[in-house]
Amino acid sequence: MRKLDEILEFNKKFVENQDYVSYVSDVVPNKKLAIVTCMDARLIELLQKAINIKNGDAKMIKTAGAQINNPFGSIMRSVLVAVYALKAEEVLVVGHKNCGMNSMDPSKVINEIKSRGVDDKTFEIISHTGIDVEDWLKGFTDLEEEVKRSVNVVRNHPLVTKDVPVHGLIIDPKTGELELVTNGYDL
Repeated sequence: MRKLDEILEFNKKFVENQDYVSYVSDVVPNKKLAIVTCMDARLIELLQKAINIKNGDAKMIKTAGAQINNPFGSIMRSVLVAVYALKAEEVLVVGHKNCGMNSMDPSKVINEIKSRGVDDKTFEIISHTGIDVEDWLKGFTDLEEEVKRSVNVVRNHPLVTKDVPVHGLIIDPKTGELELVTNGYDL
């Protein structure tokens, strides 16, 4: 069976059995948190358990490497919406050990894209828009510094007021242990 068919079949039973009832919550996060974290599959349940949040407690914003690269990109927009429209009072940036973005080789990703049929002309067109695809796909080399850098993008954003604490953390994807990188209360 194809993945989408499996998902739709499961969902039909999920709704019929009213399994959703225990997940019903309000749009405003109960714990008033916005969390920017990695899309890594190991964190789907572990992060929530490790920091004691449940469905409805926080706004989760997931991106490769928990990186906030563009102060006016969609990740930062989501943080602003969480804070100003959805009443989040604090922001956590949570990177994780053994992240695929740590020292990622963008040329390997580009080669994979090309092997699936995207031609050099497409990359050429993209480069004429001012985007260097290799630079755009580049990861980072120092996890702690990357968490600090992303925290600073939020903390120093012209639309984020100084009363919004922005914290930086690193989680171990095996144990759930947290390491504090930046305490937003200390500033």
